[in-house]
Amino acid sequence: MNDTLTLAEALEDLVSAEDFLDYFGIDYDTRVVQVNRLHILQRFHDYLARQAPNLPPEEDAQRGIYQLWLERAYQDFVTSDAQTEKVFAVFHHVDKPGGGSSSFVPLDKVFQR
Repeated sequence: MNDTLTLAEALEDLVSAEDFLDYFGIDYDTRVVQVNRLHILQRFHDYLARQAPNLPPEEDAQRGIYQLWLERAYQDFVTSDAQTEKVFAVFHHVDKPGGGSSSFVPLDKVFQR
């Protein structure tokens, strides 16, 4: 971890799930990350989005919270899979009245944060 950068500056340089996991010092199985990298990052984002209003102003405390939520996001996919976790809307199936199901996602949901 480069201690000369602020948390925000360091995060700007992180590109992959592996970069994030390495930066926050989280041990990981590369096989789990290779299969679930986008799901892990999206789940991490979702956890942080819910936590954002409660983040403390101190950077060290924020860093600890980020590490905690990234670890949790990663562990979600160690013990489960993408289809079960349903991180992305494409995995949300709706039963159709005439039978079967659809994973149609309206545009307003695609761009919703």
